[in-house]
Amino acid sequence: MPPDPDSPGLWAETAPPPPKAPPLDADASADLAVVGAGYTGLAAALAAAEAGARVVVLEALQIGSGGSGRNVGLVNAGSWLMPDEFERRLARHGADAALARLLADAPAAVWALVERHGIDCEARPVGTLHCAPDAAGLSALDARARQWQARGAPVTLLDAQATRARTGTDAFRAALFDPRAGTVQPLSYARGLARAAAKAGASIHVGSPVRAAARAGDDWVLSTHGGNLRAPRVIWAGNAYGQGPAAEPTQALATLPYFNFATDPLPADLRAAILPGGEGAWDTEKILTSFRLDAAGRFIIGSVGQLGSADLATHRAWAERRMARLYPQLAGQRLTHGWWGRIGTTPDALPRLWQPGPGAFGVLGYNGRGIAPGTVLGRLLAEAALGRGDLPPLPAPSPDPLRAGRNLAFRVGSALWHAAIQRR
Repeated sequence: MPPDPDSPGLWAETAPPPPKAPPLDADASADLAVVGAGYTGLAAALAAAEAGARVVVLEALQIGSGGSGRNVGLVNAGSWLMPDEFERRLARHGADAALARLLADAPAAVWALVERHGIDCEARPVGTLHCAPDAAGLSALDARARQWQARGAPVTLLDAQATRARTGTDAFRAALFDPRAGTVQPLSYARGLARAAAKAGASIHVGSPVRAAARAGDDWVLSTHGGNLRAPRVIWAGNAYGQGPAAEPTQALATLPYFNFATDPLPADLRAAILPGGEGAWDTEKILTSFRLDAAGRFIIGSVGQLGSADLATHRAWAERRMARLYPQLAGQRLTHGWWGRIGTTPDALPRLWQPGPGAFGVLGYNGRGIAPGTVLGRLLAEAALGRGDLPPLPAPSPDPLRAGRNLAFRVGSALWHAAIQRR
C-alpha cells in the first residue's frame, strides 16, 4: 500500500514526542494569532511570546504535519536561485540585499535556536554537499561558488578526488561544500520549536482548523469547530498546506511532490564510508537526488515524485537502483520507510507575501528551502505583526495560470524520468 499521505513517515517514529497541545475548545483571545504549526508559524510564535505578547497557535492537524515534518532535513543557506539572480529578482520588487543576507545567514539562526532552547533534533551543523555528476553540473557549481565567495561566504568547490572522499562515492565530478549548512531531523526541529514557544508562554492547539476569518472592529475573529479566537493581529503560516481562509493564496503555488525512502540502521562497517563527515547531499540534476544518513545510520534517499498507488513502485525501484549506483555496498538493502510531502513553488522562485487585511500577514512559497527561511521569516513576521519591524517588499500572491499544468508535469515527469531515463 502507498504510504499514508498524512504521515511524516520515519520522522514520526524517531522524533521526541510533541508538547501537549489540545484542540481549542472554548472562545479565547490573544495579542497575536498564528495559523499553522510548522517552522514559520512556530518561529513566529516563539519570537512573539519571548517579546511578551500573548500568542495562540491554531493548527489544523498536528505540529509539523505539513511540509515541516516531511522533508529531507537539509538546513541550507540562501535561495534555490543563484545569489546574483536572487538579488536581481528581489530588486525588481524594490527589495535590497538585506533579505538575501538574512537567508544567507539563516542556518546560523537555526543552530542558535537549537542550542539556546536545547532542541533535540539530531542537529549536525557540519555543512552540506551540492554534487555535480557531469560537466553542466560542474559549470553551475563553479558559478554558484564564485558568486557566494564574492559575498564572503566560506564555500569551497571540491574536485573529484575531494568529492569522493567527502561523499564516499565516485558518482560525482565535483561538489560545493557549504560549512554554514547542515542537517536536522525535521519533525524533531518543529516539535522543539513548539516546545520552546510553549515554554515562552504561547498556547498551541492542534486539531483546530480555521474555518472562517472575519474582521470585528479592530480584531480578527478566527472560527474553529471548538471556539472562536479573537486577536488584533494574525499570521497565516500554512504555506502549501493552507486550508480554509488560507486556501485561496495557495493558488499562487504549484506543488512539487517530494518523496524519501529510508533503510533500517546500517551496520557500522557499511555506514563508515558513506558521507563520513556527516553532511547532507543532493545533486545538480533537473530531477534531483538527495541523500544523507540520520543519527542512527539509516540511509535516506529522496527525489521529486509522489508516492501514490500509481507511482509508488516506480519511485521505489528507482530509489533502490540509485542507492546501489551511488553506493554499491548498499545493493540489496531493504527500504523500510517511505513518505512524501508537497513543496510550494512559485514561477519566479521568490516567496510570496500575503497581507489579507490590517494586522494580518503571511508568507508562502519557499521553493524547496523551508527550514532556515521558514525560521527567519517567521521571526520577521512576528516583528512586523507586533509593530517592531518592516517586511521586505516581496510580491503578493496571485493565481498561477499554469499551476495545474506544472503540478501535472512535476508528478508525471518525475515518474517517467525515474522509470526510464534514470536507469543508471
